[in-house]
Amino acid sequence: MSATLNIRDVALILITVASLAAGQICFKLAAPAFINFSLRSLFDPLFVSAVVIYAISTVLWVIALSRVPLTIAYPFVALSYIIVPLLARLFLGEPLSLKVFLGAATIIIGVLISIFGPS
Repeated sequence: MSATLNIRDVALILITVASLAAGQICFKLAAPAFINFSLRSLFDPLFVSAVVIYAISTVLWVIALSRVPLTIAYPFVALSYIIVPLLARLFLGEPLSLKVFLGAATIIIGVLISIFGPS
């Protein structure tokens, strides 16, 4: 396991984070099926899709962790706090406010410091 990142490792981590964000959108879209929960809710296609996406993401994450130290890989997960609101806006029509953009900027700065800052 290397303490440095190469482009393949970064791509793998970013794909994992993006797929987790996509899973969140599927979970939100599946949520109405859970208002009056029954076993049928568990077979809602969007819910099943979200679970499958999360399962694939988990496998990808473990592969990434086999290649990159957790202390380097994990800060990337914070990017989901940016990706999910953007996807929520795009696919769900949810509003984005100035505080979301300010929070996103803060997260990006924190991720960059965590990954590329001085030791």
